[in-house]
Amino acid sequence: MKKAKEKKEEKEEPRIGVFTCYCGSNIAGVVDCEKVREYAEKLPHVVCSKTNMYMCSDPGRNLIKESIKEYDLNRVVVASCSPRMHEPTFKRVIEEAGLNPYLFEMANIREHDSWVHSKSPHEATEKANDLVKMAVAKAALLEPLEKIESPVTQSALVIGAGTAGITAAYDIAESGFPVFLIEKEFYIGGKLAQLNKVFPHEKSALDLHGELVNKLSNPKIQLFTGSTVSHVTGYIGNFQATIVTQPRCVDESCNLCGECSKVCLVSVPNEFNQNLDTRKAIYLPFPECFPQQYVIDFDNCTKCGECLKVCDKNCIHLEDEPTEREVNIGTIVVATGFDTYNPDPGEFGYATFEDVITSMQLERMMNPNGPTRGKLINPSNFASPNTVVFISCVGSRQSPELFPEKEQINQYCSRTCCSLMIKDASLIKEKFPEKEIFVLYRDIRTFGKGQEKLYRKCRELGVNFVRYGEKELPKIVSDEHGNLIVGVKDHLFNVFMEIQTDLVVLATGAVPAAYMEDVCSILRLSKSPDGFLQEAHPKLAPFDTFSEGIYIAGAAQGPKDLTDTSNQASAAASRATIPLAKGKLLMDLVTAKVNEDLCIGCFKCVEVCPYQAIEKDEVKGKVNVIDAKCKACGICSGKCPVGAIQLRHFKDDQIINMIDGLLAVLERG
Repeated sequence: MKKAKEKKEEKEEPRIGVFTCYCGSNIAGVVDCEKVREYAEKLPHVVCSKTNMYMCSDPGRNLIKESIKEYDLNRVVVASCSPRMHEPTFKRVIEEAGLNPYLFEMANIREHDSWVHSKSPHEATEKANDLVKMAVAKAALLEPLEKIESPVTQSALVIGAGTAGITAAYDIAESGFPVFLIEKEFYIGGKLAQLNKVFPHEKSALDLHGELVNKLSNPKIQLFTGSTVSHVTGYIGNFQATIVTQPRCVDESCNLCGECSKVCLVSVPNEFNQNLDTRKAIYLPFPECFPQQYVIDFDNCTKCGECLKVCDKNCIHLEDEPTEREVNIGTIVVATGFDTYNPDPGEFGYATFEDVITSMQLERMMNPNGPTRGKLINPSNFASPNTVVFISCVGSRQSPELFPEKEQINQYCSRTCCSLMIKDASLIKEKFPEKEIFVLYRDIRTFGKGQEKLYRKCRELGVNFVRYGEKELPKIVSDEHGNLIVGVKDHLFNVFMEIQTDLVVLATGAVPAAYMEDVCSILRLSKSPDGFLQEAHPKLAPFDTFSEGIYIAGAAQGPKDLTDTSNQASAAASRATIPLAKGKLLMDLVTAKVNEDLCIGCFKCVEVCPYQAIEKDEVKGKVNVIDAKCKACGICSGKCPVGAIQLRHFKDDQIINMIDGLLAVLERG
């Protein structure tokens, strides 16, 4: 890791310039900026104090540059808005004028003053003076800092090979960088692989799945199925990851004859088909799966050896063990997707009545290659249903008072359920016009291009829509003949209805993937209250995480449809590609620094560092800070019992000088 040279590093007597911004009327409408300017002129080490209507504008920036040259300034204080808004702007300004950008301090007299004291202009002006005095006191002790230059490993890791993961991997690979793409299942495609048709154009999901498979032909993509990440260390540009791959136990020479599956003595529920049929312990996940290879389910395999007897290719290896591989990557994209909500037994009659199914079970049922070969049936008797009732918002927008026994209440909207439900209702009605279809909805949320048209088409086909209330959920019972009866109060007409039906379809929502917990723990990622991954900023950094170099794609961040998933995946890939394309990174050195003469080797700082940026030096009995991993949170500095670790740019003497300045003002007052 190299250090970049700065232009001006010598110590000298502070010559501070203070620049107060009017910010239109945002500040000047409350604070008397000219009085602040006059006050600042009298402060120690201040040789220049000026105002401007908008200090961030071209005239304001030029004023700062010209004053630096005219007054030979070596420190700059700007009294304006939040540092979060324009600190980078002003740092660039003074750097362009020849100063080290760290010889800059900002006083927030807008968010911290004029906006919160708009009815007290006199007091607001006094507070602005105090804030400027404190900023000047700190600026006098500021030191020039260097930036660190860190090389970047020009390859990426993508976790999850669904729509988002493959799209992100493909875009990164097309930019010329190698990609390690890992998928915990033994097939790619995620939830898309299980769908029948996709809305709003009703295109076959298998066609889209085929397009994803084609993207994997890029030679820079290395696919690992049946794999997970067990360990990740490092920082942006220099991550090290351990990939653990479970044995498939069937090698590439398999010709898909299927004889092994025929003789297998074990049958278990087929999770890919949503448990609507069974599969063997050695099986092909689904006919169009990629890679096209059989796999052995060791959780259920008895190792009886029958499959070995019929395999002419000798491609089955029951003795195979998990393997590990270490990879070095510069950036990581997390695309772990989502799971569908699994209703509790008895919830809307699920698991109580065999003919109450979920929307994903219906998708598999209507798929031409699904368990019923595309036939719509009642699971209880395999007859074709005459009446079908859909119920929306199952597992989404839940009210805590209606589900007091649940540990996890999903109060968010899953965004895709309405469109999926209406798409399926339309497909059934188009194919079987004689069938009676009811959609029981709380609200219809078919947002997105072409989806409102799909909703209108569904109504025109003759599908019955019945709105139920938030606290008056539909109830499913059976009569004395075993017929399903759905009771619901029509919220619009204020009448109670009983609908005799053959099949009930629950439009289940999206929940965070079960694998999410492991990923968050390994990568140290934050989750939002709904359990999905938390982005760094919903507007300004929607694809970034709080861990630099790690990005989010698709439904790992929250429920979204295929269009939004693909869009975000490409955006996340673009973000992940930027460091790879640069080849090296310049990072701020506002990080913790250890004084080895004071360090007593208690290692308390190592224990509290949330970013694993401090490591033990067992030889010296001291600690080292990994600058590229440090986020300047300051926890270590507060924990150190002897003051041996300090935060650059926020040292104790700088902060104490600010406090002394404020106390002097209070004592005079």
